[in-house]
Amino acid sequence: MSEEDDSLIESGMMDEQAEDQGASGGEKEASEDGSMDIEDEIEKNLAAIEQASEDDEIQESDGENSGDDSGDGSGDDFQLVESEDYEDEDEEDEEGSDEGSGSSIIETGSMSEGTEEDEEASEDEEEEGLEGEDIPEEVEIEGGKNEIEVEDDHEDIPEEDHEEVEYGESTLDEVNQSYKVDADQVPAKIMIGDKDDEYVPIYFINRPQISLGTEAFVDNIRKRVIENVELTREEFTDSDEIETVKRKFSEEVEKQLDDLLPDSDERAKEILIGNLIHDMVGLGDVEILLNDPRLEELVINSADEPTWVYHQEHGWLKSNLTFENEEEIYNYSSEIARRVGKNISSLDPLLDAHLPSGDRVNSTIQPISTHGNTITIRKFARDPWTVIDFIKNGTINKEVAAFLWLCLQYELSVLVSGGTGAGKTSLLNILMPFIPPSQRIISIEDTREVQLPEFLHWVPLTTREANPEGKGEISMLDLLVNSLRMRPDRILVGEIRKKRQAEVLFEAMHTGHSVYSTIHADTAEQTVQRLLNPPIDVAEQMVKSVDVNVVMFRERRRNFRRVFQVAEVTKSGYKRGGETELGANVIYAWDSEEDEINKERESTEIVEKLKLHTGMSRGEIFDNVEKKQEVLQWLVDHDITDVEQVGKIIAQYYSDEDMVVEMAQNNEDPMEIVEKYD
Repeated sequence: MSEEDDSLIESGMMDEQAEDQGASGGEKEASEDGSMDIEDEIEKNLAAIEQASEDDEIQESDGENSGDDSGDGSGDDFQLVESEDYEDEDEEDEEGSDEGSGSSIIETGSMSEGTEEDEEASEDEEEEGLEGEDIPEEVEIEGGKNEIEVEDDHEDIPEEDHEEVEYGESTLDEVNQSYKVDADQVPAKIMIGDKDDEYVPIYFINRPQISLGTEAFVDNIRKRVIENVELTREEFTDSDEIETVKRKFSEEVEKQLDDLLPDSDERAKEILIGNLIHDMVGLGDVEILLNDPRLEELVINSADEPTWVYHQEHGWLKSNLTFENEEEIYNYSSEIARRVGKNISSLDPLLDAHLPSGDRVNSTIQPISTHGNTITIRKFARDPWTVIDFIKNGTINKEVAAFLWLCLQYELSVLVSGGTGAGKTSLLNILMPFIPPSQRIISIEDTREVQLPEFLHWVPLTTREANPEGKGEISMLDLLVNSLRMRPDRILVGEIRKKRQAEVLFEAMHTGHSVYSTIHADTAEQTVQRLLNPPIDVAEQMVKSVDVNVVMFRERRRNFRRVFQVAEVTKSGYKRGGETELGANVIYAWDSEEDEINKERESTEIVEKLKLHTGMSRGEIFDNVEKKQEVLQWLVDHDITDVEQVGKIIAQYYSDEDMVVEMAQNNEDPMEIVEKYD
């Protein structure tokens, strides 16, 4: 962070702080040496806090500009949308009760008044150059306790969920689902439901926000942290270092709070620390969305409409999170671009980048996007799916999973097909733990999406775009050619898009490597035809190298994903130019009416290849599939869904198959195997 940036930030913070002080306490008298009387300052500031507590109507009217005055950090002008009906409910509650529902309190402990120790501490702070800063040492609210005030337009979260954080009611007319999300210790309750005046379901974010009465204090903390924490450019751009940056900021914020409010409540401090981390290192309130594991995508279309999110269970939802203006969206896009060494401007209005977490970001700005600046974030799974998850939610059944397990165990190549959003990469990811841990895996992707157990012999590679001068590009083809020199047993390629990529990939199959990849096609027959025709257009002999083709499908009405077909490449019997065309023999197929995956035909090519490579008879092959089904059902019954735990149990299966099968048949605790490796 440059000295120029620091000075700009600090000057902005001081301006905002001066505005807050002027609004709450009027102009303050300065002493001859320019310093303020800290005791008078504190009394005036605390009087403003009490006034804000007692008069929520004023606070609500001022809340229109909370994006500018909230102290959530420069560039963070997000607001939570509230309806007029909800504001009226708050006003009625205030008139009828001294407690009021317009604000909730997070207690931060109590402190004695007027002690000599307090006076000495105050004198020490003056000597250290703290004159005139808003330090809320004594906040007499709600029975004399020192408390940090929190706006609470939300529904109550039980103490076991979020301790002392309180929430009021939402503006939803009907709530269909609710759950909690924590982002860097900042709590939020997510409610999904309907409103009578909306045509789509609403994703309602309920989270505590620091009230106007404490913003000058928060600005003071932010300024101190910026001054005291030294960071390098690498720490901001490296995906591994960003956690180090958060830790440094968090430790410094905690230190400042301990110095200024030594007896404050730990939960209140955690929320303050988390908010500051989001403002200074993250993306403000968007961090709540990024930390919701049930969201797959979030999109900002303009400042004129709320942020939209794609939910795993509900599809597209409209949230109550908005931007103040188009400039704020542009500022966030620019910040993301700077982190990855790129630029977005009117001359270069398109941005394709990745957040440190691995989430893929695409941004467009005016005039290219005529309705407003946009940001689209495709989330990278924090807790990856496993085959057990897929079996439990019906995406695959245990028979098909066991059959594919056998294919991967004995090094058959698998191509996963499907449309956009059908779950191709997710299926590829859940199959990879079936690879024996003794084999070397090289993965090649544009974006790191595959997550394998850490103990596997795995080398992930990712492509790189050219720099602004057009140099330094590393393409998927470059990595694919290079991977063949890395002694791989298995090669995983994110997606086949071009003819040259496909040629190298199929050549790797011919040279004895097991290859796994994805391609866009809706059926097994379409997969074969897409490979044989432009733009991919590979030779028929190469296409025959595909051992197994799994087709994924997204059901659009009920919004779920299923394994649609499991097929093998065979001669179709049709003639073209005097030669028999290649086709697909569908072994398993999904029945949409019954929502079941059923066996359609017997395998010919796959079973013959397994017999050749393993020496097993047809009967032994299917007996092996039965044993694998028992193991999978055992893991389902014990709810073993962690990718590391599933991987360790499968690794133990390869080490001692009879022991694992016996444990499954006796329904013993599978965690005994996991603990053996821990």
